[in-house]
Amino acid sequence: MLLQTILAFAVVLGVLIIVHELGHYLVARWCNVKVLRFSVGMGKVVWSRRFGTDQTEWAVSMLPLGGYVKMLDARDGDLADVSPQDMQREFTRQSVWKRIAIVAAGPIANFLLAILLFAGLYSHGIPEPAAKLGAPSEQSIAWKAGLRGGERVTAVNGEPVQAWGDLRWLMVQAVVDRQPARLDVVDAAGAQETAIIPVDSVPTEKLDGDFLADLGIDLARPPAVLGQIVPDGPGMLAGLQQGDEIVAVDGTPIRDGMAFVDAVRAAAGKTLQVRLQRHGETLTLPVTPETLEQGGQTFGRIKVEVAMMPEMVTAGSGPLAALGKAVKKTWDTSAMTVKMVGKMIVGEVSWKNVTGPITIADYAGQTARIGWISYLSFIAFVSISLGVMNLLPIPVLDGGHLLYYAVEVLTGRPVSERFGEIAQRAGVGILMTLMLVAVFNDINRLVS
Repeated sequence: MLLQTILAFAVVLGVLIIVHELGHYLVARWCNVKVLRFSVGMGKVVWSRRFGTDQTEWAVSMLPLGGYVKMLDARDGDLADVSPQDMQREFTRQSVWKRIAIVAAGPIANFLLAILLFAGLYSHGIPEPAAKLGAPSEQSIAWKAGLRGGERVTAVNGEPVQAWGDLRWLMVQAVVDRQPARLDVVDAAGAQETAIIPVDSVPTEKLDGDFLADLGIDLARPPAVLGQIVPDGPGMLAGLQQGDEIVAVDGTPIRDGMAFVDAVRAAAGKTLQVRLQRHGETLTLPVTPETLEQGGQTFGRIKVEVAMMPEMVTAGSGPLAALGKAVKKTWDTSAMTVKMVGKMIVGEVSWKNVTGPITIADYAGQTARIGWISYLSFIAFVSISLGVMNLLPIPVLDGGHLLYYAVEVLTGRPVSERFGEIAQRAGVGILMTLMLVAVFNDINRLVS
């Protein structure tokens, strides 16, 4: 599992770095700027080869967290030995608009990658749980809003919902915007209703967890109907049979298969009074789960198969519609990321939302184990985040250089070298601080 996580993270990192730097490289070549080196990784070069008429060095460097494209640049040192023809291709001699294009090309390449991945996934069709709600508890916000379970959500705040992923994403936006979520639903009888869900109680640091459950919004799952019974397991010894529908445990109603599994897992070595329906007859059987030790924790197990798979839908689109949805998804995700950054700066959102390489590696491994659709979706989201973060106006990042060029466009002269040096040091300090916060949050997540 650890090896798979490392490999999945390495692929994500490698793809995103190469795509980002290829953006810079291709536009630099298009602008006739001489490229000296294309490096995946930072620091000391450990492998390199030269190709092309310019003999550009393609390299792999020691530190894997990043990469760079080194162009012929007068700021890097003495260029006395450079030919007059090559000096015309030196970076700082290009017009400010060419320099803007070259610098912006990296983040734009990340956005384009996300669009292509999303478009491919939407064209293929993404199997997802249907946006059908389970029964909420009577104390929940969803219950107080009038939801009773079995409703199918068709829209959130006017945005259409095809599957559970759409519902969750739109609820995330509502939480970030601190606006109530208006759910348009169709109940089991086909009647259309509207439920207003206040989201003020949801802290933003819980958005990467099951925050919907805190609101009482849960995925509808099938009743707890038993499938295969393992011979001589606790379930068979207690008299459970295939086809039994579990309706209550120790007097507590069981709404679905997941609830029954949770009740069993929490009762290792304890006898449960299980009420069930069998061929129209109601029975109550004593069932004692056996004890299972796993990962330092104790669980109960009765060795029976329980139906838990929710209703699934495949959200697919034609090529043009898929491309449109992909562009919208990329734009919405980018806007959400910018909002989160802004709210963190003004103190409306906790800095606990900043994640680093450890969390990204963990999610890479998890999505890779789920399947290629989840993994490609994860790469697309990280690519968007990388694009947005690189556009932040922080010296050292692409956004910092774009800020310099914007000043040059407005004033007609470049930013002074002295100011650039000071800003560069400040940018390094900001990035180091952000990295420390991200690593601290990553470690805190692992510990907690």
